[in-house]
Amino acid sequence: MTAKSRLSTSRYHWLVGLVFFLAPGALRAQPPIRIFAAVSLTEALDAAISEYEESDSASRVVPQFGGSSDLARQIIAGAPADLFFSADRRQLDRVVDAGLIRNDARKDVLSNQLVLVRYRDAPAPVVGPEDLDRLDRIAMADPAVVPAGVYARQYLESRGLWARLRKKVVPTLDVRGALAAVASGNVDAGFVYRTDASIESRVKVVFAVPREDGPAIVYSLGLLESSERKDVRRLYDFLRSEAAGKTFARFGFIPLGVASP
Repeated sequence: MTAKSRLSTSRYHWLVGLVFFLAPGALRAQPPIRIFAAVSLTEALDAAISEYEESDSASRVVPQFGGSSDLARQIIAGAPADLFFSADRRQLDRVVDAGLIRNDARKDVLSNQLVLVRYRDAPAPVVGPEDLDRLDRIAMADPAVVPAGVYARQYLESRGLWARLRKKVVPTLDVRGALAAVASGNVDAGFVYRTDASIESRVKVVFAVPREDGPAIVYSLGLLESSERKDVRRLYDFLRSEAAGKTFARFGFIPLGVASP
């Protein structure tokens, strides 16, 4: 064999070895799973995603958090998403009505509780909804479209309080905006979820809306029609599972049931 032939053979073996070395990684290199999720799910969903990725090392999940109404609008406008985890059925319905959610992949997964919070050092004359007239500024997520604000408005309407309190409402982009407004002392109080109140040491819960008295708070999960990937379906199934339910419960959410075996 000539020196030129040996060199060509060596290069061939090197290229073959490189292909086999890279192939396993190439097979694993899938685009990330994109899940659009209500901002109130941030900490709990991050924990659930970490557990999922540990059990499925080939998957990488990228969450995008925001107000459910804004996320629904983005998805309908064509934003790339594989799953939508909405803080209410209404926003998921918008995406369903646009023909973007698979018929066999929609599930009510979690519930929550509405609470009124005040700054931790504020005097607490507010112990129930009848005391809200004493306040000047009440923050809540936009009561026209954002689930947490819609739930708060529906509760106040049911108590006959909305008409006279609506001028005191300071609408925010999402529920975390309402929480931040209270924590900074910029408003007198705010309606948020119990799970949000638990992560902010600068606020205190002054009263909780009994679940039987307030609107049904339901977090719904849907799989996008455009996603045919098996790993997306596996994540969808995992988020409905008993294991994920325990994780969400650890953050204060109320699981609504688990997927059938």
